[in-house]
Amino acid sequence: MGWFDKKKSASTDPFDSGFEPPPYNGSEGGDVAIGENENADGLHRRLQNRQIQLLAIGGSIGTALFVSIGTGLNHAGPANLLIAFIVQSCMLALVNNCIAEMTVTYPVSGGFVRLAGKWVDDAFANPKCSAINILAVKAFGEAEFWLSGGKVILILMLFAFTFITMVGGNPKGDVYGFRHWEDPPGAFRAYLDDGALGRFEGFLAALYGTAAFTVVGPEYISMVAAEAMRPRKYIKTAFKTVYWRFGIFFIGGALAVGIVLPWNDPKLDGIVNGDTGGSGTAAASPYVIAMNNLNVQVFPDIVNALLVTSIFSAGNTYTYCATRTLYGLSLEGRAPKPLRFCTRNGVPIICFAITMIFPFLSFLQVGNSAAEVLTWLVNLVTAGGLIDYMIMCVTYIFFYRACKAQGVDRTQFKYVGYFQPYGAWIALIWLTHVVLCFGYTSFYPWDINSFFSTYVMVGVAPILFIFWKLIKRTKFVKPHEADLVWDRPVIDAYEETFYGPPSSFWKEMLNLFSFGLLGKQPEADRRHHSIDAGASSPPRSDPEK
Repeated sequence: MGWFDKKKSASTDPFDSGFEPPPYNGSEGGDVAIGENENADGLHRRLQNRQIQLLAIGGSIGTALFVSIGTGLNHAGPANLLIAFIVQSCMLALVNNCIAEMTVTYPVSGGFVRLAGKWVDDAFANPKCSAINILAVKAFGEAEFWLSGGKVILILMLFAFTFITMVGGNPKGDVYGFRHWEDPPGAFRAYLDDGALGRFEGFLAALYGTAAFTVVGPEYISMVAAEAMRPRKYIKTAFKTVYWRFGIFFIGGALAVGIVLPWNDPKLDGIVNGDTGGSGTAAASPYVIAMNNLNVQVFPDIVNALLVTSIFSAGNTYTYCATRTLYGLSLEGRAPKPLRFCTRNGVPIICFAITMIFPFLSFLQVGNSAAEVLTWLVNLVTAGGLIDYMIMCVTYIFFYRACKAQGVDRTQFKYVGYFQPYGAWIALIWLTHVVLCFGYTSFYPWDINSFFSTYVMVGVAPILFIFWKLIKRTKFVKPHEADLVWDRPVIDAYEETFYGPPSSFWKEMLNLFSFGLLGKQPEADRRHHSIDAGASSPPRSDPEK
């Protein structure tokens, strides 16, 4: 049984007692359908390669990269903003390196939330407590494919706008280049104090207030892994795209926005400080402001229209992740059992219904204090996201220790993280510093409203952890007792049903846009009817090696 023989845990496991999953059935996508038995729960593996890759590329690109980034530019200046995005992208690349290895090996429902509860402490996963999601995951994947594609097109258009206008291709014929980086106003803004200290505070403002909220991504791929076809192949590829996406979209976006608009632009300054309306809307986008300053016609309307798709896509993705997170908590007994109910299409409908209660918080923006409400929501989401990444790092450290203690050879995994476990420790230390310090401005001067908006999530998370630990009397999982078998036999059996080569992303795209005339892959992702967990594989060449 390969490396499973090295498991030294005293706990029983269905695989150890001769567990055999039921045969696969159906007739979709090859010899068999992606049926009900591909997971140890009720979710179906419906997401195709092109859907997964577009979700990985564009799923985490939200309106912050187009709109909220203006706040960071105003507080920090273009150079500080760029440096902050570079640093945060590098740190999240280390987080991605951690979650990728675990998720590719264990593509289970609930993603990193269940991984944390399985390998760290049952209480450790407890703090992480759109209508299209009513449809099966295949419909979600198809919708997000087009929506993510729209966001990618939007950001590429904005990059083109930046380059063309900076070299003089604008109605004013102004070859402004990097003028906004020169004095005045300068590349570095002194935020709270004057001099070098103020410029450093500008960097912190860009890091804590903008980059930490904008640069995201690894958690989305972790969540879709349980519903992905051939996760050991396609999820692995998706995680690899995260690195260059950080470089092109997030770092490139920070550079572009600092080129097209100075940090002291009067309209941007008025929106950020709440003196004029438009906070959180397309009108607050630095790109739209720059277009209006250059007298560019029509293009701002196109950007506004594409921003609508970006907003819908972000909401769709977050709804999906929240629904699957709640479902994963239910599977592990950390949420009520009725939440485990799935429709025949594999949709956790009760989890979805509960998730859809929270979007009504958006109506708080209708009031006169829209900017204040937006600040609260951004701070809560930022803190929650940073805590998620800390959980991923801690989970990987425990996973790494368990592999060492049980003699598991990590080089056998389809994805092996680089520079481990040092990368996980570096990311954990950095994220801990960001979580503890990102609300430092509330002390300067003391502002109780600002303090609570930035640190309420930081306080709630450990309280929930301690509460669950005391009530359930949970213990930290010891390295030699960690269950490194878990659902892997079912996933291995599912992977063994494939004998056709993996589907090519570009051929799938060609086939889609040529209406099936080009790019056909008749042998791709073809499958046998049934292979039991633990059974030997039929003679075939492994297309993934």
